[in-house]
Amino acid sequence: MIDILMPRLSDTMTEGAIAAWRKKPGDPVEPGDILVEIETDKALMEQEAYDAGTLSEILVQEGENVAIGTPIARLDDGTDDGAPARRPERPPVAEPVVASAAPVAPAPRPTEEPRLRATPVVRRIAKERGIDLTGIAGSGPGGRIVRADLDLPSGPAAGTQPPAPDEAARADGDASVPDADVTRVPFDATRRAIATRLTQSATTVPAFHATASADVTDLVALRAAANEAATASGTKVSVNDLVIKAVALALREHPGLNASYSSDAGGQTILHARVHIGMAVAAPAGLVVPVVRDADDASISAIARRTRTLAARAADRTLAASELSGGTFTVSNLGMFGVEHFTAIINPPQGAILAVGAAHETLSIEDGEVTARRRLTYTLTCDHRIIDGAAAGRFLATLTDLLENPLRLLMG
Repeated sequence: MIDILMPRLSDTMTEGAIAAWRKKPGDPVEPGDILVEIETDKALMEQEAYDAGTLSEILVQEGENVAIGTPIARLDDGTDDGAPARRPERPPVAEPVVASAAPVAPAPRPTEEPRLRATPVVRRIAKERGIDLTGIAGSGPGGRIVRADLDLPSGPAAGTQPPAPDEAARADGDASVPDADVTRVPFDATRRAIATRLTQSATTVPAFHATASADVTDLVALRAAANEAATASGTKVSVNDLVIKAVALALREHPGLNASYSSDAGGQTILHARVHIGMAVAAPAGLVVPVVRDADDASISAIARRTRTLAARAADRTLAASELSGGTFTVSNLGMFGVEHFTAIINPPQGAILAVGAAHETLSIEDGEVTARRRLTYTLTCDHRIIDGAAAGRFLATLTDLLENPLRLLMG
């Protein structure tokens, strides 16, 4: 018998939620079969089986959230003979199964009470209000009881009194807005991870910002010419693709910016030999940052194909763990929304992030004549523990030169 554990599917994952079981008890399982869909802090991922057998029991139901390493199901592989089968070593980032050290009979599971599915906040509020959760039908994923279910007419248990106003204020964190006037959306795993990591970054990283701009008239013209020359089946190049290429080449010239912070040994700067650009994507479930690997060595058309694939997979929540890890620098672009200037929060442990706005039209004087030009503004946010202002300035100068002389991007 093999315990199938909640795997670690990303470097920031501490827990996961069962989105959907693809196998049910009694189903035969072969290596490579999709067992379950797991919602992590970054995406919705499919988990494959590594062993053959029969799925004997599901321990964690759809909609439930458990910590990494928690048994979520059991697979009968026919080895309950006192000698557990040896398993090949798995990558540590996604260890889905382990064999028990000795044959262990499954612990008896209570049958008289159904498994209760409720978020920790709901459990706390229910305890404070004296609400019996077993009588509430949850409206969350997989029937999970969420905060809003406690305010339905059937929510409070019979015989209980509604909380006093000050008690409700303590529970909800806001006494000025009646619940009838608001809609409360509980955080899912992705939003919790975003909140945790960005709070950590904003409160622990001593960051500074540096803003520059470039005349991208020639860059925009180059992009238009490239797209016009592309065949009907060719991938169109975006300004963001060109920016990613320019950033990657600038990082090659300034390796001190292609760096991460480590607290080991009293503090260290980790310099990365390869340039992997994280691309901030606003997916339906929240912000995710898939990675364009070796962007400095990739052609612009290859970058364009890769960014389209990553964006589509982010929208479908099918990004693999390998596509979300290993970034050495991040580019966040809000230009498609008409935003001309903003600052971004560093994605730790990376040392820097570039916030890119929209290319906007400006007037310029050339040879005594007024001409229309297009300018692009971008802001670099750096971790001052490993990057100084002068290094940031030199990087921005190189980036500006690359954007204003776009033929260098084709030669890089």
